[in-house]
Amino acid sequence: MSDVVVIVSGGMDSVTLLYDVISQGHKPHVITFNYNQRHQKEIQCAKYHCEKLVPDHLIVNLGVLNELAESSLTRPNLPVPEGNYDEPSMKATVVPNRNMVMISLATALAISTKSEAVYYGAHAGDHTIYPDCRPEFVKAMDVAMKLCDWRRIELRAPYLRMTKADILRIGKTLNVDYNQTWTCYKGEQLSCGQCGSCRERLEAFEIASMTDPLPYQVGTNRKPLEG
Repeated sequence: MSDVVVIVSGGMDSVTLLYDVISQGHKPHVITFNYNQRHQKEIQCAKYHCEKLVPDHLIVNLGVLNELAESSLTRPNLPVPEGNYDEPSMKATVVPNRNMVMISLATALAISTKSEAVYYGAHAGDHTIYPDCRPEFVKAMDVAMKLCDWRRIELRAPYLRMTKADILRIGKTLNVDYNQTWTCYKGEQLSCGQCGSCRERLEAFEIASMTDPLPYQVGTNRKPLEG
């Protein structure tokens, strides 16, 4: 198959997507963005998997997004909210226009490498909090990408209507090492287990009847399951 571009943050959704795309016979160019996010560990996770799977992995310095976009993920003085992933307080973790910027830059790479599509790992659980993960956004970006060059490029978000547990089940069949993925927004040595992102991850493992291999801070509501 023709080459494609995959945006890989180092989180469990985008890492699963990378394995999934490769299993379909694609030869991906992978792009990861460093926007000085608090959770820098995710970049190291992206590097880990790309060193195993692909020869072409770009880590792009997007520090300007940190300067322009105020969010608890880009401002260390703003607390990362705790609670469930779909609570209104989690909107503090929105990095304004992040996905549009990243997808646009990935599209530039796709044009340069004559790739047929850009993949990113938005899923159904993102819709409530993140406006740039909604189906309407994906549809609009897909239209724009097909018009931005003389050659049509598609935006593909195959997990858009899947839950995180659904994604885990796919990853299990692909032998994804979830110990080498990072989800926590706080960016500490261990995952906190209390921020919305951690809670959603833990819930997904529980629903999928799988065990999360990551260690968590003492006092979390983690419930290890055999799977």
